[in-house]
Amino acid sequence: MLTKIKCAEQGKRVAIQRCLTAGLLLLLAGCGGGGGGGGSSPGPDGPKPAVNASGWVANQFNASSQYKDLCANPRSTGGYADRLGTTTDENFWLRSYSNDTYLWYAEITDVDPGSVNNTADYFDLMKTTALTPSGQRKDQFHFTYDTEEWEQLSQSGISAGYGAEFALVTASPPRSIIVTYNQPNSPAADNNLNRGAKIISVDGAAVTDGDAAVINAGLFPAAAGESHQLVVQDAGATESRTITMVSTQVTSAPVQNLTTMMVNGSKVGYVTFNEFIQTAEGQLIDAVNQFNRQGIDELVLDLRYNGGGYLDIAAELSYMIAGPTSAGQVFDEIIFNDKHPSLNPITGRALSPTLFASTTGNFLLQPGQPLPTLTLRRVFILSSNGTASASEAVINGLRGIGMEVILIGDTTRGKPYGFYSQDNCGTTYFTIQFKGANAIGFGDFSDGFVPVDSADFSGADVTGCLVGDDLTRSLGDSQEKQLAAALTYIETGRCPIAPLSQSSLAASEISSLRSTFGRVMKPALGNLR
Repeated sequence: MLTKIKCAEQGKRVAIQRCLTAGLLLLLAGCGGGGGGGGSSPGPDGPKPAVNASGWVANQFNASSQYKDLCANPRSTGGYADRLGTTTDENFWLRSYSNDTYLWYAEITDVDPGSVNNTADYFDLMKTTALTPSGQRKDQFHFTYDTEEWEQLSQSGISAGYGAEFALVTASPPRSIIVTYNQPNSPAADNNLNRGAKIISVDGAAVTDGDAAVINAGLFPAAAGESHQLVVQDAGATESRTITMVSTQVTSAPVQNLTTMMVNGSKVGYVTFNEFIQTAEGQLIDAVNQFNRQGIDELVLDLRYNGGGYLDIAAELSYMIAGPTSAGQVFDEIIFNDKHPSLNPITGRALSPTLFASTTGNFLLQPGQPLPTLTLRRVFILSSNGTASASEAVINGLRGIGMEVILIGDTTRGKPYGFYSQDNCGTTYFTIQFKGANAIGFGDFSDGFVPVDSADFSGADVTGCLVGDDLTRSLGDSQEKQLAAALTYIETGRCPIAPLSQSSLAASEISSLRSTFGRVMKPALGNLR
């Protein structure tokens, strides 16, 4: 089964995912030749269009397969089909691939591939510049990734770093960066760099007003084995301390902090779920089995730091929450651009919706095994601006079959879109290719799902409570503000009346460094002011 990805941003060598290899490579493998490109011949009745030195003819596009695997620096290992080409060849591939598969292809300005001397800059031009109704960029999710790194991350959750996730609380001086959580068995955990710790300086650069490049390099090391000095102030501490962090290959644990608590005679299960990567499938199954053994009556699913991933795993999770009656129902129907009304341009198969999945997919477990279910009547989801894509699909998909979703936290990211990762010449590209809709045809949440204190069950407003992220308490702590609000709602049927304490960041104040990304994939402090 070929699996769709709905990441909010995730991207040096990829087999296009273990589950994507066959379909993508069969469809997209280079099957034609030569460098440079060239335009189609004009009709007999019209003038011949101007042809640039590169062979570019405005608004005429050859098949992307003509340029696939023609590389300025071909890979010699890994079994790839790379052949010697030029940067212009790579740009021609991007141009044709985007024109064929990009959701808003008609909004791309056609630029001569020979006029831009690197692929990253050219790829950045292959997107729309239109805005959403609220004035945000319509396409905020256009990115690339080193293929080798992407393959390692998406298949096994491994990436170079410290295992700490950060939140940019204030972008303008005096800036503020705080740890949101860490990964177990990581340098961050070993150095007690825990949730709520404030980063004071990085390699001598003060976070408040120091050099962003130095801060980026220190917080987001490019490779394992790098050593950087951080001055931090732990949550609740009055003094700072200095630690030396050495980056390593960190394995992500997407499912964390399983716990249960009693509220008014009901047993409530809580779990933090941070990314829809392949290893998440087994961990989610284990979590559901554990909750079933404990006999939970309610579920609080913490997706506040989950920027997305595999849509098929989202369909599995949603089935496990909703139960057997959801099996076979539409979870998410994908819609490509108007060039592809009936066939998936990536797989070549007839378009069909993603259904609530009652069995394991083609990930790391044996496929086709029955999934356990909680069979709940409602679910509480904790959210933030970092909740995106596949996470939002869970919200939308469950609401589409009439399940009650209570949203506690902040407005979500707003990404009803998805893509298939595609490698070319060592770079994996992610360009928006489809949009999704639930069983009742709703998918219009480009400005995010909004928690509102009402009984509204339509549109992008979701019944719930606007609550800030409380970085003073651990995830899963019943006194942490978002979880506490969910527990109050379970007990009273309404949002907390008391205002947030000053220990809790207002929902609008915190901007997760993961908000555009499934995890922090690239240095994210370039927007510091």
